[in-house]
Amino acid sequence: QLQACGGGLVQAGGSLRLSCAASGSIFSFYGMGWYRQAPGKQRELVAVVARGGSTNYADSVKGRFTISRDNAKNTVHLQMTSLKPEDTAVYYCNAHLVTSTRVDYWGHGTQVTVSS
Repeated sequence: QLQACGGGLVQAGGSLRLSCAASGSIFSFYGMGWYRQAPGKQRELVAVVARGGSTNYADSVKGRFTISRDNAKNTVHLQMTSLKPEDTAVYYCNAHLVTSTRVDYWGHGTQVTVSS
């Protein structure tokens, strides 16, 4: 239900744009975000955008990454600039809904590799 694309290999200082398409208009009610997992590390939050458009970023990407969503198209994007080798990871698209519990949907990961 979540299809991510846009990963690849880029040199340090370069840019990449990740996109995630959600099937089903219900996702317009969901918060959406990007997480990443580097080899040997736990999955971590990169950025989230609420249904209303408010955003939150990991400190490590603030000022370099920008998350955005298009509710009409059920898409979320992550524009990544000034990439660093430590940004290398598998990036996962996430959709979540928090009521009395939290429901998460995950897309297949897309590899981002930043060479030094």
